[in-house]
Amino acid sequence: MKERIGYVAWVVGVAQFFVVQGIVESAWARPAYSWARNNISDLGNVHCGLRTWPESRYICSPEHGLMNGSFIALGVLLVVGFVLTGGAGGAGGGVLWRGGRVAVSAWMLLVSGGAGFVLVGLAPTDVHKGLHVVGAALIMGSGNVGLVLAGFGLADRVPRPLRRVTGLLGVVALLAFGLFLSGHYLGLGMGGMERVAAYPFLFWAAALGVRGCALRAGRTRAAVAEAGAGRARAGAGPSGG
Repeated sequence: MKERIGYVAWVVGVAQFFVVQGIVESAWARPAYSWARNNISDLGNVHCGLRTWPESRYICSPEHGLMNGSFIALGVLLVVGFVLTGGAGGAGGGVLWRGGRVAVSAWMLLVSGGAGFVLVGLAPTDVHKGLHVVGAALIMGSGNVGLVLAGFGLADRVPRPLRRVTGLLGVVALLAFGLFLSGHYLGLGMGGMERVAAYPFLFWAAALGVRGCALRAGRTRAAVAEAGAGRARAGAGPSGG
């Protein structure tokens, strides 16, 4: 049950984030919000006005409170998911992790990435830029390094293709983070490159959460069926006499 709650936390956290993002985008004042031109966290800016860092753009997000609440909820649910699925001592040979230093390091870095979303929501860019930058660095720096290590630290029961994709997602996201910091957007725009750096972490958590929920549901059905079959066999056994 504890593991299932962890998987559900990941799925719910990521799902609510993208739903809320769409709602907040729809309330954006003109000019229209752009995934290429705007940062993700522009949606959480408290004040309207022209911003010049890292690129010049006008920001006005009437539903900034909803977006910042979603950032916080996402971070909390990601961390809760890691705690509930991480095994004893955090990645100590639990359902998802094989144990050992690599797994523990991956687990801790991913947890810090989740905490980064909380910090981003608590410190909008135009309110406390320094803390916001730290939160973003935890997401796209620590979180993505954690993904790379998770490719080696996930347990053998996790399919090998999924482990390989995990590491690959981390590498791609880290490269995108470097390009984003250096101002090389490769035609995707500032916001587009930022999303390539930030979203793999979320897609991975959601995919693992969906897989975990499906596996747990399958095991529960199998256990119920086995219990029913056992009762049926007991009822059909020979009577004493």
